[in-house]
Amino acid sequence: MGIIICQSCDNTISHVEHEKVTTLYGKCPDCNSKHDKNQK
Repeated sequence: MGIIICQSCDNTISHVEHEKVTTLYGKCPDCNSKHDKNQK
């Protein structure tokens, strides 16, 4: 089982049931919306 972590705020986004996945990094919806507001 793996885990998806937000690379901006280090919060856990989701868990993954794939065998070979341990940790993946992405951006959570909160960080994505903050980033979008800053660019406008």
